[in-house]
Amino acid sequence: MPWKECHIMDERLRFVARLLDGEKMAPLCAEFGISRKTGYKIYDRYKDAGLAALTDRSRRPYRQANRLPAPLEATIVRLKREYPSWGAPKIREKLRHQHASTPHLPAISTVHAVLDRHGLVTRRRRRRPSTAARTALSNPTVPNALWCADYKGEFMLADRRYCYPLTITDFASRYLLTCEALSSTEAKGAFPAFERAFKDFGLPQTIRTDNGVPFAAPTALYRLSKLAVWWLRLGIQIERIEPGHPQQNGRHERMHLTLKKEATKPAVANLLQQQARFDTFVQRYNHDRPHQALDMKVPADVYARSSRVYRGLDELTYPFHDATFTVTNCGRICFHGRKINLSHAFAGQNVGVTQVGDHLWLVTFMQYDLGYFDDETVRVEPLENPFGPKVLPMPPE
Repeated sequence: MPWKECHIMDERLRFVARLLDGEKMAPLCAEFGISRKTGYKIYDRYKDAGLAALTDRSRRPYRQANRLPAPLEATIVRLKREYPSWGAPKIREKLRHQHASTPHLPAISTVHAVLDRHGLVTRRRRRRPSTAARTALSNPTVPNALWCADYKGEFMLADRRYCYPLTITDFASRYLLTCEALSSTEAKGAFPAFERAFKDFGLPQTIRTDNGVPFAAPTALYRLSKLAVWWLRLGIQIERIEPGHPQQNGRHERMHLTLKKEATKPAVANLLQQQARFDTFVQRYNHDRPHQALDMKVPADVYARSSRVYRGLDELTYPFHDATFTVTNCGRICFHGRKINLSHAFAGQNVGVTQVGDHLWLVTFMQYDLGYFDDETVRVEPLENPFGPKVLPMPPE
C-alpha cells in the first residue's frame, strides 16, 4: 500500500515499529509500496534522531544561488541604470573592476536574475533564420583589414532638423573610429569625415558598406559612386553586402543599437550639441564598455593604428595602354572626336584605353577593366561587376 498522504507521519511510525519487531526490510517495503532505499533512509533517520526525524523536513534549499547581499544587488541595479544598454556580462565585468578585493563575484546568470527581478531586462522576439543565399564576405581577425561604414537611421533634433549619423568601425576590434553628426547622406559630408578617419587611423585594406548613397550610385556603372572611386584610388578594396540584408553587416548594426539607446534620446538642440554627445559616446564605447566577443576587453585594448599612412592621391598613369584620357565632369571621354559615356563617378579621373581587336577597344580604370567599346557604336559594354557582392549557393539540405 502506498503512503497515505494525510497520515504520512503515522505510516512512518508503523513502518519503523514493525522493523523494530523484527520484520524484514524487503517484504515490508513491498507491502508499504516504497523502495528499499527509502525504507533504509527512514530507518536511519529514526536511529539518528528518534521520532522527531519522521516528520516532513523543509524543502527549502540550503542556499539560494541568486541571493546576493543587499548592497551588491543595489550596485548591480545602479550600474544598469547608469549603463542602460549593458547586459549582465558587461555589468559583471564592471563589478570586477570596482570590487577587485571581493573574493566571490556573482555569476553572470546571477546578475541577470537580479536585473530581471527589478524589471530591467527587455526580452526580444526571436527571428526565424534566413534562408537567403549566403554572400562571400570576409571575416578578418586583425585590425584595419576591414572597416564597416553606414548611416544610422536619421532622427529629428529639437530644432526640427534631421541628423544623419555616419559611423565607421573596425571589424576585428569593434573600435568605433568615427561617429559624425551630418545633416544629410550626401557625399560632400562623407568625404571630409572619411578623410579625417584616414588621417587619424591610417588606411584599411577593405571597407564594407551597403548599396545606398553615398557608398554606391544606383544608376552608375557598377554602381560606383565618387566616394567608392576615391577609396579605390587610395588602394582600398570595396566590399558590399547584398541589398536588403543588413544582417550581413551585423556587428556594425549591433553598435547602432547601442548608439541609439545611449546617444540619441532625448533629442538635443542642434547638430553641434549632438556631435558633443556622439564624442562622449565614442570615448565610452571604445575605452569603458567591455565587449563579450573580445573576452570582456574594451575595443581600445585590441585596436592598433594602421601602418598604411594616408598621403592623398598620386597621378594615375597607364604606361602599357595605347592612350590615357581624363574623364570630363559629364562622365565622358573624348575618343577620336567622339564622346564615350562612362560615369559621373569617374569625373576628373584618368582611364586607360587600349585596342584589343579590329575596331574594338578596352577601357581600364586602375587595374579594373570596365568594358569594351567599338568604333561604330562607341558605347561601353560593361564586363562582370568586380565590385558587387559575390553570392555563394546555398548548401544542400
